[in-house]
Amino acid sequence: MAETRAVLIVPANNTTMAREMSALAPDLAPFAVARVPVPPEGVTVENMPAYARSTLAAVAEFLPLRPALVVHGCTAAGFLSGAKGVAEITEALRQRSGATVVSTAAAMIAVLRHEGVRETAVATPYLAPVNDGLRAYLAEAGIAVEVLESLSCPDVASLGRVTESEVLELALRTVTPRSKSLFIACSQLPTAGVLPELRARLGIPVWSSISATAWAATRAMAAPERAAE
Repeated sequence: MAETRAVLIVPANNTTMAREMSALAPDLAPFAVARVPVPPEGVTVENMPAYARSTLAAVAEFLPLRPALVVHGCTAAGFLSGAKGVAEITEALRQRSGATVVSTAAAMIAVLRHEGVRETAVATPYLAPVNDGLRAYLAEAGIAVEVLESLSCPDVASLGRVTESEVLELALRTVTPRSKSLFIACSQLPTAGVLPELRARLGIPVWSSISATAWAATRAMAAPERAAE
């Protein structure tokens, strides 16, 4: 059995990220998966402090593995906390684990900056309050949202039923002739199979929560000072 080098933290309902991270960053696999209970009302700005405590509790049982990498893969729980909240949970995880820590929310900003993006089209599955939080988080980093389209999934069950073909359709109806890039937010959405097609068809940078996290994690493990924070 392969030795666990990395711990991936995801919402308890997430069925996509571990599989796609293993495909996109095979050198970091296998991933032990720490699952964080999702509040009945979903993640909100108001319950972020409680969700952060649940995150630290969920990862605690995996720390005896002494992982080299911890990935905070909760997209909305990251950006709803804002840059300050992302930095705080990243540092708390680093202090507890002694590992390199990568956050999906921070990876989103890092990869868009790496691409030189100052404005992006955004596709999400979120409801309006979470989409508003995403716009604010990107704006705080100096990245404007040109256009945002959403599947408006009302609950985690409907989110879990979204297929790659639905993600592809959403992406294609989101971009406009002036779009300079596209970001597909949410680490539950399956994107690994559609990103190559989207990049080829659109001719612009196209990233997703999972692909950005895999990119940031690979860079961080090659040079820890690059870790997305």
